Amino acid sequence: MALLAVAAPRLGWNPVSDIDQLLRYHFMLNALRAGTIVAVAAGAIGWFMILRRQSFVGHTLATVGFPGASGAVWLGLPATWGYFGFCLAAAMVVGLLPRRALGAASSGLSEESAVIGTVQAMALGAGFLFTSLYHGFLSGTTGLLFGSFLGVTDAQVWTLLAVGLAALAVLVVIGRPLLFASVDPDVARARGVPVGALSFLFVLLLGAAAAEVSQITGTLLIFALLVMPAAAAQQLTTRTGRSLALTVLIAVAATWLGLAAAYFSAYPVGFYITTFGFAAYLLAASTRLVGGRPRRAGR
Repeated sequence: MALLAVAAPRLGWNPVSDIDQLLRYHFMLNALRAGTIVAVAAGAIGWFMILRRQSFVGHTLATVGFPGASGAVWLGLPATWGYFGFCLAAAMVVGLLPRRALGAASSGLSEESAVIGTVQAMALGAGFLFTSLYHGFLSGTTGLLFGSFLGVTDAQVWTLLAVGLAALAVLVVIGRPLLFASVDPDVARARGVPVGALSFLFVLLLGAAAAEVSQITGTLLIFALLVMPAAAAQQLTTRTGRSLALTVLIAVAATWLGLAAAYFSAYPVGFYITTFGFAAYLLAASTRLVGGRPRRAGR
């Protein structure tokens, strides 16, 4: 049986030709579609994560995606099921942690951090167990940890779109009270805002975002989309709407550039998305140093 030779893509000086190469194959179109969906959802949810100072929670939920995906692959199931199943289950565990409203606020935070750290350690151990039990092609582990744009199916794109739209719809509904509760939780609670319920619901949204981002950047580089765009945007402006819109714009730009760079090279997409996200943050930080530090977003 004769094999068809496919020329390796080469980046040139003609942008029209480069874009034509980039959009020539269906798998790359799916990667761009999935990446855009993930970037928009992660940018919006990540903005609130930074504002609420819950980066450690986001990192833990990202880590949980690794055993979820590897366990699903070991059982012969789609990795997407494992990502969402484990991330959402871990989000429920974290969201249901009791928060002490006594005078010992620091004790409650210490207990919460200990439980979150325990979940993270257990997740990593389970992930390595599942990869050891799986006797298939081991390079798939690299994709789970550092991301890959290969093999994004139409079904996966539709799944990401459905989850992303649902998460954004919930975020729109709870956005204003969530912002209030994030900036000043004590005053929000005094005015009747259900701070605890909003916190639990947001952690679930963060779990969904972590599951989505893991499928593009991998579980170890998830902060490329959850943290860097929001951190860069909040360096540049204090206005909530502008900061949120700028976060999504940076996330989408970093994703598109990262996918394009990975397509024309032999290196993983997670590295490039992280690099472009870090460059955006450095540029924003430099601009802040020159123009003065903005106040915290949401104030």
